[in-house]
Amino acid sequence: MSDSDYSRRKFLTNSSMAMGGIAMMGSGLPFDLMPQSLANNDKPVRLGFVGIGGRGSYHLDVALGMEGVVVPAICEIKPERLYRAKRWIEESGQPTPTLYDRGPTDFRRLCEEEELDAVICSTSWEWHAPICLAAMRNNKHAVCEVPIILTVDDAWELVETFEKTGKWASLALEQAMLESTDGLTLLNMVQKGVFGEILHSESGYVHDLRFVKNNPAEEPWRLAYDVTHNGNLYPDHPMNKIMAYENINHGDRMDHLVSMSSKAEMLHDYAVLNYGKNSEQAKMKFKQGDVNATLIRTVNGKLITLNYDTNTPHPRELFKIQGTKGVYLNGGALEEPKIYLEGRSPKAHQWESASKYLEEYKHPLLKNYNPAPRKSAIRGHGGSGNKTPLTWHLLIKALREGSTPYFDVYDSVTSSIIFPLTVKSVANNSKTVDVPDFTKGKWKTRAPLSFV
Repeated sequence: MSDSDYSRRKFLTNSSMAMGGIAMMGSGLPFDLMPQSLANNDKPVRLGFVGIGGRGSYHLDVALGMEGVVVPAICEIKPERLYRAKRWIEESGQPTPTLYDRGPTDFRRLCEEEELDAVICSTSWEWHAPICLAAMRNNKHAVCEVPIILTVDDAWELVETFEKTGKWASLALEQAMLESTDGLTLLNMVQKGVFGEILHSESGYVHDLRFVKNNPAEEPWRLAYDVTHNGNLYPDHPMNKIMAYENINHGDRMDHLVSMSSKAEMLHDYAVLNYGKNSEQAKMKFKQGDVNATLIRTVNGKLITLNYDTNTPHPRELFKIQGTKGVYLNGGALEEPKIYLEGRSPKAHQWESASKYLEEYKHPLLKNYNPAPRKSAIRGHGGSGNKTPLTWHLLIKALREGSTPYFDVYDSVTSSIIFPLTVKSVANNSKTVDVPDFTKGKWKTRAPLSFV
């Protein structure tokens, strides 16, 4: 099916309902498909891991430190990673896992043969949707690293499979909302009307990755996408927060976008400087512009500005949220978050520190979440803290209760769909591209994000 055909397709319709526990309200899972297998909190949660590199090893180490979570199976194409994970599992006191190492598609055998509650996918991007679909079609939920899909067809296939099987695929371990210092607290401020009606959010993935892309020990597969694509290739980190603040899929939805990229210079210059002008890296031709800017308009007239830049030298990105009563700014080279609230800030049209507001409106979930320290810092790419991340706590809670994660399948594919749509816009002289409605109209009645 071509991208232009999605609006004409007919899909299953299902009534919306609110989920219990700490979950996304109004996620729309049909009641007769609600899984019951994990209703007993005494039953271990069984997880299989596919891809155990930097992020995969981080997730594995978190899981091994949680009571009642077991890892019976792991899948990895690199032997050194596979056997490191095997050792970690055994050292945690769990039985030796079944190893799946017969090439890049051996995840299918894992999904077919293992009795698991969920599969954790942390592979390179092109395998994300196939792994999620294999899990869902074999009676397992899927939790995926970003992006969850690369094409419009894959997005619709995930939605269809969820609605047919009741098994979800989710970006449930995306950390931007739950693990950032201001994520949940800003949501609390937005929902209490501190900023008035939200009109505009601006953020992006602005992160100098030239070394990472060119280092075989890091993530050289990213470099391949710069050769073949040109758009916003990594929208999910900022969208994880922006979608919640602007009620995307929960009272509003993204209607259309336009995307534009600069010329591509920096990766070539980096290769010449570090490897020489006659090196293989210097001979590569790149499509991806060094700076990409995307504008998204919602049905209700709100605006989103997304920036994507992983090739130029700079500090990390800024995050801004603008409402009818004020504005919040954080990130980049700022020493601390700034805020301006009309009629409330001490000086007209001047920034003040946001610290007192972030303390005043600290989300209750953050106040109440205080897990016991683990014996050692968590290994892998994801931070070196020694406490179980809130994302993992909520994931295991959802699996035990038979509910959906706070970022459900509709939200997950909507977040990642920006990737292929921006590529399409850039390729067509920055023409406007419509954003599919993966909820099929349910966005009008789905309740905003709410943590109980």
